[in-house]
Amino acid sequence: MPKRITNFILDFIRLESAAGILLFFTALLAIVIANTPAFSIYQQFFATPVEIRVGALEIAKPLLLWVNDGLMAVFFFLIGLELKRELTEGELSDKRNIVLPGAGAIGGMLAPAGIYLLFNAADPLASRGWAIPAGTDIAFALGVLKLLGNRVPLSVKIFLTSLAIFDDIGAIVIIAVFYTSKISLGALAIAGLCLPVLFALNKRGVTSLSPYVLVGTIMWVATLKSGVHATLAGVVLAMFIPMRDPRDSNFSPLKTLEHDLHSVVAYFVLPVFAFANAGISFAGISMEQLTHSVTLGIALGLFLGKQLGIFVFCAIAIKLSLAKLPDGMSWSALYGSSALSGIGFTMSLFIGSLAFANANLVVDERMGILLGSLASGILGYFLLRKSFSSS
Repeated sequence: MPKRITNFILDFIRLESAAGILLFFTALLAIVIANTPAFSIYQQFFATPVEIRVGALEIAKPLLLWVNDGLMAVFFFLIGLELKRELTEGELSDKRNIVLPGAGAIGGMLAPAGIYLLFNAADPLASRGWAIPAGTDIAFALGVLKLLGNRVPLSVKIFLTSLAIFDDIGAIVIIAVFYTSKISLGALAIAGLCLPVLFALNKRGVTSLSPYVLVGTIMWVATLKSGVHATLAGVVLAMFIPMRDPRDSNFSPLKTLEHDLHSVVAYFVLPVFAFANAGISFAGISMEQLTHSVTLGIALGLFLGKQLGIFVFCAIAIKLSLAKLPDGMSWSALYGSSALSGIGFTMSLFIGSLAFANANLVVDERMGILLGSLASGILGYFLLRKSFSSS
């Protein structure tokens, strides 16, 4: 592997690991506040109405939805940049490196969704949450790996990162197909008209980011008004950011932007999202709520579905000689990595906010996310610790 790619991967992993630790503390802070008298202030703050109006165009949402629809669009934009880089010049540009994490990601989405539906298929409202346990939070997962120190081979970290990228692709497709509201064809047409403009900018070799940001902002507003979730505009915009400057082959606008955004997303966007969405009050929590089908479906989907789905699908790909274990990764390390992938915090919270938006659900789906992610993190840590201490 070329040294510059190795260094890029190492920098990425170091940043994501630190972000995972920060995410943990911001989520914990939100939970602590939610169980103190300050909870009412917390709720009122994120319920604050924020409005932007230009003539007849109006965007009026509570602050929480500005975080979930606006700030998270920046997160999805970064995901799009990472995806384009990986597929063009990164680990996933080599087809041999695609099969194993790709197979694992498929299993890691199907099995959790299947387990969730085993508990909730009979309830039309509850069944809307089937995709909640399908995502992996790479920042949290790499944060747990950081606790193991230098004993973790780079190949394990690359596998987890690649797996998470495929998970993100799956989440993007799921959100686009299953979590859209009533479609406004006029607004969708305006968003669609932005695509040829972005294509022309890319083909003409425009490397200044200002035109892309301007058109991307118009596309985000139109997508928001169309009923398709606005965060998807971030992914689409990323696909048009040039990988190379035609006048300077050593300069990559995409990589430069990705590098600049990483810190913003890791240390601001995701912590703010976690703080805004993880405030769960334990007051009045009963055994009935802990054993509710939604709670169990999410928790077991993350904890059992992820580890079994990823490991089994990866094992099948290896046994069929479609892929091989990465250098430095044993079968026990693969299973530990599969278990660790059950940490679905950020993406699970995000999909949960879409699945049950304005739904009168008798249980808080976030409880299942916390339980499943916590159990997965603990099991994955000890499995990997045992694997690497015996190797």
